Amino acid sequence: MSGSVILNRNNDFRRIYSKGISITNPALVTYFMKNRAGICRIGITTSKKIGNAVERNKSKRLVRAAFFEVNKEYGKYLTGYDFIFVCRVKTRYKKSTDIKTVMISQLQSAGIIPKP
Repeated sequence: MSGSVILNRNNDFRRIYSKGISITNPALVTYFMKNRAGICRIGITTSKKIGNAVERNKSKRLVRAAFFEVNKEYGKYLTGYDFIFVCRVKTRYKKSTDIKTVMISQLQSAGIIPKP
């Protein structure tokens, strides 16, 4: 993922959960917050409600692939933000193109990506 860095510190996740803005969908929850680093940072989480480790990792891969496609198209708008994508149970039944559509609509409703 060119132009993006992975979030993996617990205090980053807690900061975005508490101070960030969230947008929900039955397949995906997106938390976002501006950062001072000037780069795009992402984190992906899943819970045990989704299923076993194989299903959780599949959900993470779907979200990661969808974000990679969104970042290709709208990368210049995503710089300067931290994102956390929380997978839901319905995520594992979707394709990455469906997740990409959900992700774009969430980012458009948040005003990060311009509407067409």
